[in-house]
Amino acid sequence: MRLPAPSQIIDSLAESLRHHPKRVTASLAVLLLGTGVTAFGVAPLAPDAADLPVRQLVESVEALPTQGQTDSLSDFRFSLFRTETTRSTDTADALLKRLNISDPAAAAFLRSDANARLILAGRPGKTVTAEASDSQQLLKLSMRWPTDDAAVFKRLTIERQGSGFTARVDDAPYNRSAHLASGTIQSSLFAATDEARIPDAVAVQLTEIFASDIDFRQSLRKGDRFNVVYETLEADGEALRTGRVLSAEFVNAGKTYQAMWFQPPGKDASGAPNKGGYYTLDGQSLRRAYLGSPLQFSRISSGFSMRFHPILQKWRAHLGTDFAAPTGTPAHAVGDGVVTFAGVQNGYGNVVFIKHRNADETVYAHLSKILVRQGQRVSQNDTIGLVGSTGWATGPHLHLEFRVNGKQQDPMTMARQSETMPVPAAAQAYFRQLASGVKNQLLAAATITQTRAQ
Repeated sequence: MRLPAPSQIIDSLAESLRHHPKRVTASLAVLLLGTGVTAFGVAPLAPDAADLPVRQLVESVEALPTQGQTDSLSDFRFSLFRTETTRSTDTADALLKRLNISDPAAAAFLRSDANARLILAGRPGKTVTAEASDSQQLLKLSMRWPTDDAAVFKRLTIERQGSGFTARVDDAPYNRSAHLASGTIQSSLFAATDEARIPDAVAVQLTEIFASDIDFRQSLRKGDRFNVVYETLEADGEALRTGRVLSAEFVNAGKTYQAMWFQPPGKDASGAPNKGGYYTLDGQSLRRAYLGSPLQFSRISSGFSMRFHPILQKWRAHLGTDFAAPTGTPAHAVGDGVVTFAGVQNGYGNVVFIKHRNADETVYAHLSKILVRQGQRVSQNDTIGLVGSTGWATGPHLHLEFRVNGKQQDPMTMARQSETMPVPAAAQAYFRQLASGVKNQLLAAATITQTRAQ
């Protein structure tokens, strides 16, 4: 059989393409696709890597300069900081050892310098902060402590100067911060404040604030609760003492009592700044003319009533109130007034008489020591003497009498009935603005109990 010439095949294909272009194109695509698949299916495997030629390249690498870094590290110095609390058994060497300081020169300075010796003088429990070198040499030591001035604290600073040390004592102002807390009474107020990690000074202030409404000796009930916002005075970031209670809420036997500290702006008639005090959130002062008790946290051993007299051995009217307390307990004036007598008088022993406004007079008997003099003006809560057992007394206590026109009245009743003063009219708008914020603070304090319970 004779095959057609190549030129004839090409002419035939061209003629088909003119008459059937789509059919010829599809046929060519199938032909090429099948060829590709076939080619893929029979493609040979890659050669074994072990059979490939190996070529080794060698290149020198220059080391980076590290001597400068090494020299810098050898010259690097760092400081170590540590804080400790002084102990009654501390010596200069023992304290420095607990601070991880090995420095005989520093120990000698603590023993010899008058200012430096303040660290170990007086009561233990002072907080000491030290800065030492990496070779355990003392660089700086500081200590802070409170003073009678609620605005400033004392700061002792010891620093290394060349081959020796210097010590100086400065006054510095506190930083004030507000703390929120709450608690629930299970047995006593102090037990509840201890459980809530509230300072005792705050508990004392709570009793003073609500003394005219709550009898903290007899009226507390299990389940009573309180919320409080108080100041903490900080010295260089260290909480050094407790400040004033700013606001408080006490729920006693289901009844809620609230208070806030407020100082009216401006000055009084004498030109002095207006005195601050505690007010209810609707603007009524909680400071009554007379306190219910001249002592803090004492118990009434004998009330205003008939009793069997322990010395006279017969029944007779007891025209005052006796507060049992240890000898030396501070006795406070229950109201503003002038001392009309301070000395020894019959069965009263050491006694103080204070004349208040109108015809009111109070008597404080059986004192071990008198701290005021006749004619002296005193303010409510000023200390006038110390509890004792002078005169006709079988044990240490304070006998308090309240007289109106010379006639004895029940001191507790007179305290409850004494009047209060509202916020001055000129300051009421400012007071209402502050009171609104206080409500939110007390609500926030109340959530602390819930969080702790969860």
